[in-house]
Amino acid sequence: MRILMIAPEPFFEPRGTPFSEYHRIRALIELGHTVDLVTYPFGRDVSLAGLRVFRSARPPFVSEVGIGPSWRKLPLDLAVFATACRRALWGKYDAIHSHEEGSWFGVVLAGLLRLPHLYDMHSSLPQQLTNFAYSRSRLVKAVFGALERFVIRRSRVVIVICPQLEEVVRGIDAAVPSVLIENAPGSGDAPVEGSGAAVRRELGIDARTPVVLYTGTFEAYQGLDLLFASMRAVIAARPDARLVLAGGRPDQIETARAQAAAVGIADAVIFAGQRPAEEIPSFLDAADVLVSPRSLGTNTPLKIYQYLRSGRPIVATRLLTHTQVLDDDVAFLTAATPDAFGAGVLAAIADPDRARAIGARARHLADTKYSYEAYLSRTRDACAHLFRDRAPQMAGGVA
Repeated sequence: MRILMIAPEPFFEPRGTPFSEYHRIRALIELGHTVDLVTYPFGRDVSLAGLRVFRSARPPFVSEVGIGPSWRKLPLDLAVFATACRRALWGKYDAIHSHEEGSWFGVVLAGLLRLPHLYDMHSSLPQQLTNFAYSRSRLVKAVFGALERFVIRRSRVVIVICPQLEEVVRGIDAAVPSVLIENAPGSGDAPVEGSGAAVRRELGIDARTPVVLYTGTFEAYQGLDLLFASMRAVIAARPDARLVLAGGRPDQIETARAQAAAVGIADAVIFAGQRPAEEIPSFLDAADVLVSPRSLGTNTPLKIYQYLRSGRPIVATRLLTHTQVLDDDVAFLTAATPDAFGAGVLAAIADPDRARAIGARARHLADTKYSYEAYLSRTRDACAHLFRDRAPQMAGGVA
């Protein structure tokens, strides 16, 4: 089948939704489909047999786009819509597959062309307003909620990335099929044993020094304020421990550096900056403990799947954002308070035998429940819903 995919993100950039889009495309191609992707004018070119990328025009004075809701995205999204319309007129497609707010005009375009629509739901867009502290306006939230209901009710199938989003879909329209496909492949590769030694040398960290590692963005919902506050107790008990953070834009790093200094742990914190995706596995190998202090939201952080594959002990807040995937068998789960989180980190450092056992169970979970084979099978299920009225034609492509 020929699929027109609408992705209002910079593709490709090494961050959550673009990672998910890349692996969704890869799976669709592996199942025998072809994809024409309409996306922002920013991002690294990607070469996959069966994929063609069509970039929208760049609006004046727009040179980049951040993570989360922004009025700056409006002219970009309109440019993406215009490009999608042109592609729809020139190309003969069997379905439209849209991501995030691209679904707003994806369902309209699908309706005009009488094509089935697949909504790739990475988050609840009304909830993003809260997570990113974008707007407290009830009117804006109501508009986002209405658009979300509109998209779900007019989609033939919805892909969701976590169980909580399944509940959102069922709450809006239980008749619309939803397929849960966790973002495990998009989280990155597992570390190669021994590769972390070079990272420790680069950062000036001794081989015996306990390393607590955070990877990912520095957005407010990630809970870095909680992490810094919790590390006070860790450093007090283990002055040799070091907190390493891989991620963050330069301006965010300066703000985080000031936060760390304010709680008195500046000398124990190392900011490694944003790193290419291919370097992150070596950072994981260099770590003794992996942390996810997220304090807001319900979506499972993409990094959790890579953390699981690493076999390192994970310390995470006992919130729905984590407990949809993690439990006490595969992680040190704590209350979302500095004292509790710090105690969790210290427990992972102080009891290496328990930490290794938890890490081994985490790796086993990743290798079984979150394998690429499971991901591909669920993508096949979503396609079966999408092309249900054309099953005989697609049988050879998905067998």
